[in-house]
Formats: sequence, structure tokens, C-alpha cells
Amino acid sequence: ARAAPKAVSVRFYSAATGLNKDEVEGRIFALLQGFDKVNDPANIKSTAHFANDLGLDSLDTVEVVMAIEEEFSIEIPDKDADTIHSIDKAVEYILSQPDAH
Repeated sequence: ARAAPKAVSVRFYSAATGLNKDEVEGRIFALLQGFDKVNDPANIKSTAHFANDLGLDSLDTVEVVMAIEEEFSIEIPDKDADTIHSIDKAVEYILSQPDAH
């Protein structure tokens, strides 16, 4: 007797739905340029730290992370959000999320 093949469910992910580093970085730059609590928009660069370079306090950083969630249509768990303190960390996180778009 032969066993019937079992159905297998497979989910395919593209590389972060086609987002690339430059696009993600540009969208985060634009988001921060519109954020009135940034001390000097000239400080917005890929290596900028939210507190040290942009003058944001912890509540401002939470607002930025929430805006990033909205911009890329994702939810960032608190344990991950707590590690996002700079633009490059935010970009790295977004690129690692297959559902970000």
C-alpha cells in the first residue's frame, strides 16, 4: 500500500518586500526631518544617535519608533524597540522585517 503525499504549507518571503537600504534610510530621514523635536536637521545622517546627535529624550525616541512602525506598516515589539537608538539601527531592523513595506 502506498501512502498519499501529505500537503505541505510553505510561505515564501521576498527580501523585505523589495525595500533597500537607501529607500528605508530616506524614509526615516524624511520622518525625522518632520519631527519638530530634532535639535538640528543637519545632524540627520545614517550614523545619528537619537539622543546624542539629535537631542531626543526617551519619550521622543518612543514617538520616533512609533512613527517608524506606522511608516513601514509593522509592529515593533518593546524588546526590539528598546534597542533602536540610532538611524542605522532602525534601518537594520526594518530591513530584517519581511512584512515591512
